Amino acid sequence: APQNLRLQDVTIMYFTALAALMVILVASYQAPNLPLPMPFRVPLDPRKELQLAWNISYDNQEIYMQLRVAELRHGVVLGMSDRGELTNADLVVLWDSGTKSYFGDAWSDSKGHVSLDSKQDYELIEAKQKPDAFYLLFKRPFSTCDPEDYLIEEGTVHVIYGFLDQPLASLEQLNLSQIHMGVQRVLMLRPNTPSPTLPPDVQTLDVVAPNVIIPNQETTYWCFIQKLPENMPKNHIVMYESVITPGNEAIVHHIEVFECSPDMHDVPEYSGSCDDNMKPRKLDFCRHVLAAWAMGAEAFYYPADAGLPMGGPRSSRYLRLEVHYHNPLLISGRRDASGIRLHYTPSLRRYDAGIMELGLVYTPVMAIPPKQHTFYLSGYCTSKCTEIALPAGGIYIFASQLHTHLAGRGVRTVLVRQGKELEVVQEDQHFSTHYQVGNSMCGDVLITKCTYNTEDRSKPTVGGFGIMEEMCVNYVHYYPRTQLELCKTHVDPGYLQKYFNFINRFHGNDQCVCGEVGVTEQYAQLEWDAFAVEVLDSLYNTAPISMHCNQSTARLFPVSSQSLTHSSSMKDTIQKTEKSNI
Repeated sequence: APQNLRLQDVTIMYFTALAALMVILVASYQAPNLPLPMPFRVPLDPRKELQLAWNISYDNQEIYMQLRVAELRHGVVLGMSDRGELTNADLVVLWDSGTKSYFGDAWSDSKGHVSLDSKQDYELIEAKQKPDAFYLLFKRPFSTCDPEDYLIEEGTVHVIYGFLDQPLASLEQLNLSQIHMGVQRVLMLRPNTPSPTLPPDVQTLDVVAPNVIIPNQETTYWCFIQKLPENMPKNHIVMYESVITPGNEAIVHHIEVFECSPDMHDVPEYSGSCDDNMKPRKLDFCRHVLAAWAMGAEAFYYPADAGLPMGGPRSSRYLRLEVHYHNPLLISGRRDASGIRLHYTPSLRRYDAGIMELGLVYTPVMAIPPKQHTFYLSGYCTSKCTEIALPAGGIYIFASQLHTHLAGRGVRTVLVRQGKELEVVQEDQHFSTHYQVGNSMCGDVLITKCTYNTEDRSKPTVGGFGIMEEMCVNYVHYYPRTQLELCKTHVDPGYLQKYFNFINRFHGNDQCVCGEVGVTEQYAQLEWDAFAVEVLDSLYNTAPISMHCNQSTARLFPVSSQSLTHSSSMKDTIQKTEKSNI
């Protein structure tokens, strides 16, 4: 800790601005009745220098937070914002002036400049250097009725953090855009209900990476084939949870466990990059989802009358683990054995449950233009697919898990029957896992709409697996199980080429590059003005789509491309925009 953090008493200082600002001058400040239990915790940065732990008082509508700082230099910043932005963020800051250290409630404006809040809602409980680290304990209400403060509510909270490497004569000298900051997604408020009781005969199976060395690159998808016990009878998975190697919580982004196709009696051993061209081709037929977890998610429990089948004569003996590592600091030599722990029982429940993947196909054909405050992409599970793949009695949806990457701002799945929107299957503007009930019948349409913000990007963001690429996914949990594994779309590639040709001609570039370069490069070469953005948005909403209606064997149901009916057409948009540009 810095030498100027004296371990004496606490002085309360008042600064006068528009209102009285109370800032605590930090020494060794300790309130009675410590230590408080901190049942929830997450490392914030990949180097394990900063850890956040917290506890929740639903009776008092307060949250207690503890920061563990491995090496405190001149201060630390912790904040919350709607989407992880550094601007318009609710902050709590510990800083020193070179001689004294201070603690206060603050906020950042639209340019990242930091100011003390006129209403101090963070209450310091403890600030103390201990043998292993510096600890900062404080609390605040869920809701402060302060427009500069973040409303803590259910769903994912985007926590921003940063370290101060220099003293500050005044907090107003601080601009978050000028220091190294990071963001972590955290489920802050946990359900105030006890977890369901597991059956007494429950057993566990860990599907984890075999102590791999995480590659020193930003994005890695690691695949590993694990064999089930010989002659394993049919069981029901009734709960699963993540098993994260301690210290890697900020690097393991998401994990999936797939069952291989039962048609394949032998799958080669493999542990390596999922993108390796030398990986066995049979891995591509391991697409039946058994479990899906993303950073911040809790254990997943099945309802009392359903379980996910595993084992038995009509299932595969091979599982494929897929771990997404996000290593932006390019850390070398870090080992990992993270994965999923499956809790299963031989006492079969009434229904076999299934997991269906909705949204957009992972392809660069779908893209978000740069500098967009709000841009929408939608994926469709069309009536042609549900008619052929769902049973006559329909399915019962009991939960769903939403996922995008960094530009994502919200996901919403709605059910449309006979042209009318009946219900929202799932909506979360912060991303989290929630139980949500609903029924879907054969012939229904399920539309998954994702919202993106690319104001901080100068190039288009294409769909794909990389963290700087984008996804739009909803994993729907339902019963009874069907063979429908994936129901997703993307715009017809031929119509996308027509779009590229038209926009290039409009901007005076008559040289056709179609077929000569990939779609990603074609997007990058476009001149992105309001016209190009509006026509692309219209294309996505009106052009024919390519439907992926996949069975769990990775084979397709016989569904063809189709056009969507909308109130406006691409031609109308072109004509309207051309007139406005005259």
